[in-house]
Amino acid sequence: MNRFIIPLFTFISLFWTACNDDDKPTDIVKEIAMSVSSETGIMYAPSDTDKEHPIECMLIKTEDNFKEWQPLAFGAIEGFTYERGHEYELRVKRTILANPPMDAPDRTYTLVSILQDRLVTEPEIPDDKEIQSEEDIEYEESCPINKYAIAMGKELLVDSEGNIRYNNGDRLPSYDMARLWIENILPKDDPNWIDLQRIPYMATYIYVLSPLTDEIRLIRNGSSGPMFKDVVPEDEFNHITGSMQAGEELHYALILANVYKLGLQKLEFTLKKQ
Repeated sequence: MNRFIIPLFTFISLFWTACNDDDKPTDIVKEIAMSVSSETGIMYAPSDTDKEHPIECMLIKTEDNFKEWQPLAFGAIEGFTYERGHEYELRVKRTILANPPMDAPDRTYTLVSILQDRLVTEPEIPDDKEIQSEEDIEYEESCPINKYAIAMGKELLVDSEGNIRYNNGDRLPSYDMARLWIENILPKDDPNWIDLQRIPYMATYIYVLSPLTDEIRLIRNGSSGPMFKDVVPEDEFNHITGSMQAGEELHYALILANVYKLGLQKLEFTLKKQ
């Protein structure tokens, strides 16, 4: 009897091991298209739960998540070296890890090929048309549109130390590095989605309407939104941190404009002194 029991036990063990191997999760590998912005963004280390130490990083879009720019660490694409001021179209191999290391990304990227590498030069902001009031701003055909929104809400909090926070308490980087994140909220099932992705409907510039001056300033918009210091210049920020009382508010308006300086959409936000 024993000579039958041992082979049977071996067979069951091998069968059980094979079943376990079949059930074991595996990495998902796929070759995808990726766009890399000429501008950089910021990200935070997983341990930086208070978001007090921003880290400069790349901004990317992938073919299956092309709605908004996402942060990605420099050097996160094996075989690829990023140069500031260059925008890229890449083919990469993406591996979604079945068992990622603790406190590490759940995916890795390896460069397959560089399809396009273009140096982006910052054009000078044209000043051939004088804008003295909001009524002087002309709008692009089919505009205003409801394509963009300020991420994380319309209210920012500023304290006397110059710390900037979202209304939910999340802290932005320092004044010099903070950005007003503007996202594309237009749903892809909108019948005009394709048409509204064309250059005439891209927010290249921003007219800033400040409550502290009658002057309308034209600034350059970034790929993910303007720098906070361009929207709220240093003298205005010093007024907020030094002169305003707790609970006081300032209401700003941003009129997004395309490369032809034609208006697209008006966005408003509030700065509240803590």
